[in-house]
This record gives sequence, C-alpha cells and structure tokens, in this order.
Amino acid sequence: MTELAKRQIPRPAEIFELAKFKRPDLNARRRRLNAALTIHDLRAIAKRRTPRAVFDYTDGAAEGELSLARARQAFEDVEFHPSILRSVPEVDTSTTIFGGPSALPFGIAPTGFTRLMHTDGETAGAGAAGAAGIPFTLSTLGTTSIEDVKAANPHGRNWFQLYVMRDREVSYALTRRAAAAGFDTLFFTVDTPVAGARLRDKRNGFSIPPQLTPATVVNALPRPWWWWDFLTTPTLEFASLTSTGGTVGELLDSAMDPTISFEDLTTIRGMWPGRLVVKGVQTVEDSKKLADLGVDGIVLSNHGGRQLDRAPVPFRLLPEVVKEVGADMEIAIDTGIMNGADIVAATALGARFTLVGRAYLYGLMAGGREGVDRAVDILTDQVVRTMKLLQVPCLEELTPQHVTQLV
Repeated sequence: MTELAKRQIPRPAEIFELAKFKRPDLNARRRRLNAALTIHDLRAIAKRRTPRAVFDYTDGAAEGELSLARARQAFEDVEFHPSILRSVPEVDTSTTIFGGPSALPFGIAPTGFTRLMHTDGETAGAGAAGAAGIPFTLSTLGTTSIEDVKAANPHGRNWFQLYVMRDREVSYALTRRAAAAGFDTLFFTVDTPVAGARLRDKRNGFSIPPQLTPATVVNALPRPWWWWDFLTTPTLEFASLTSTGGTVGELLDSAMDPTISFEDLTTIRGMWPGRLVVKGVQTVEDSKKLADLGVDGIVLSNHGGRQLDRAPVPFRLLPEVVKEVGADMEIAIDTGIMNGADIVAATALGARFTLVGRAYLYGLMAGGREGVDRAVDILTDQVVRTMKLLQVPCLEELTPQHVTQLV
C-alpha cells in the first residue's frame, strides 16, 4: 500500500507558526464578558451573579409570561431573503429618529429600579449609550435622577419616559425638569393603568427595597459581591421622585392611574417642547387615532410582557400599523429583542427604531458599565453581520421583501 503523506518528526518552529498561544487575561470581569458571544450568554452570567429575586424581577413577565415568550418566538420565526452578488464591503447602520441622529437602529429602553440590578444603574446605561452614539431613555421610576443622567451622557441624546401619576403635578414637574435638562424626546406611557401580576416576584417575596429573609440570605451566600455593592452604595430610591415624599411602595402605587386619558396627553403635549411619542400602543385603531392627533411617533409595546399577558406581539402588529400610519409618523417597537437580527427584521418591516430593555439589563447585571458596553457591541456586530449577509448597504434599503414571518 502506498503511503499518501510522508511522515516527519514535528519541528517546534513550525508548530509555533501554526498555533499562536493566547496570552491569558488576568482581569476576571473582562475575561467573563469577552467570553459572552450572545445576549443569552450575558443572561446566563447575570443569572449566576445576581440574587434570584432581582434576576427574576428583570427576567420575568406577567402571569404565565406568554406575551414575552410569544414576542421572542416571533423574532425566531423569521426567514430572511438575502440578495446575491452585490458589493457591500461596508454597511451604514446610522439612522434618524424623533428629530435626531442615532448611530444604530436601536437605543436603550426605560427600565425601573435599575440600580437594583447593579449599582452602576442608569449611569452605566447612559454612558454606554453616549459612547455608542445611541439614545438612552430614563424611566419615571429610574434610580438615577434626570440631572445625573444628563451628567453621565452630556453630549448624547437622552429621552424621558413619563408615567402620568395620580398627583398630576408630580408628572408635570418631571416633564419640566426633563425639558430643562435638555432631554429631547418624551415617551408618554399608556399601558400601565394598573400593575401587571408578576408572579415570579410574588413567589420570591420580592420587595423594593429588598427584604432580608432566611431564603434571601441563603441565596445571597454565593453572590457576596452583589450584596457588598448594594449595602455600601447610596440607598435605592426613585431618584427623580425623592422630593415628592412617600415610601417606595406608595410612589410605585401612585405611578399607576386608571384615570389617564387623552386629556392628559393634550396637557403634557402643551408643556413639552420636544418630540412627543406615545409608548405602549397595541392596536391599529389607536395608532390611527394618535396619527390623527399629530403625535410625533409611537412605540408599539406591550411593556415587555410585564402588564397584560396575551397582549399583542409588537413585531407581529408592526406591518399593519406601518401600512396604516407609517407615512404620518415614526414607529418604534420593543419587547422580545435578543439579537441584532431581530433589529434588522423589525427595520425591514418598517420600524424606524427599536428599544432594548432586558438585553441591556443582562449586560448590566453581568458586569456593570462594561457589561452594558458588551451588550451593545454584541447587538451591533449582529446587526452589521446580518446586513452584510443580506447584502444590504444601509437601513433604508431593508424592505419587507427581505423578511418572511413564518408563523
């Protein structure tokens, strides 16, 4: 039998030429974050490093969590249709939204209690957004003040999400403060007349601020770093509401008001100098009504599945809303986004912008500001790679022909 390859004794110089040994990274946080290749990887790290009640507050949704599961499944049930033989060495991911620029077709969604996930909280999110050239949205129930967010992102775009509270003067004061601080867009939120039933929180005995019980102590033992950060940093509070008085629970209850109406929208619009966007829209009919009222934009959202379970999936609702009102105002969506390909699919179906909430918070829990940077980098790489594989050079050339919703 003839030997196909001539054997020889390996020579060290050839081995080292073929195999480059990677220098070990002694920074545990950087090593941990660099090993995360997807948002799901960041979620797994966050779950290991954060007490269960806090992780479940972030990760969970209302009741059976069907709305969240369906939203994520809707993005997974996408089939892309790439072009071929187009020269696309680079792609342009920049866009304009609500009167200003964004380097990417996504921004950071408003989240409450953010310093609970990691003490860097909204400061990390705003700083990372500024560095990436994307907008950051502060919640009424944020744990960093309007003014401190502005300081963390002094040259970037800051947006403010407004709850119309039972005491309307509190909401009016927040609106004026956000305008004075240079926030350019206000999200008038309409999907929280009452709080959704978040069963994970109830089963965990979750409270704000966290209560120490035997169960929480046992769960905290493998996570001493979280408790050290929590106990040695400023008290967790609704930073923009500290002057209004009341306990955290009372303030949370006052943020939900079933009497909110179109009159409130008119009032807030009269005092807000920037772009006014209605967040939490879930039907075509309401989209048309808001377009007739002349609002600057809407966010199709079911509050991340945290309010009404079995609510419409924003991504599935998107094409019909775009068809009816897309020429009259800008449409953004949130809920269920875990991959840059989700963002590309939404853009192809007519969304002018997307907002990521949990994806950003998983990064925050995994590694503070560096973790948020990593989450943004992961999503950015996925957006760019998906566009290149579709052979689309810019967001404007993404069309419904690039996407099929399989189910």
